Amino acid sequence: MNQENLNPNWKTNLLLVGAIGGALLGAGTAYLLARSAESSKGGPPEISTRDLLSTGIAIIGVIRGIASLGDGK
Repeated sequence: MNQENLNPNWKTNLLLVGAIGGALLGAGTAYLLARSAESSKGGPPEISTRDLLSTGIAIIGVIRGIASLGDGK
């Protein structure tokens, strides 16, 4: 049986779940960053370019891994 016939709105549902999950994950991450910066320095975090670059590369790797889940391999 074709999976697309079971739920014709699967793409919309997937996008909504992904958007809501991403927003919650982003808000939680920002909260943790603010809390750790406040407890250690008492002010806004000081993030270096090297830290941003390495974090960005790691995030791209995670996104590629998630995107490959749909390949069915």
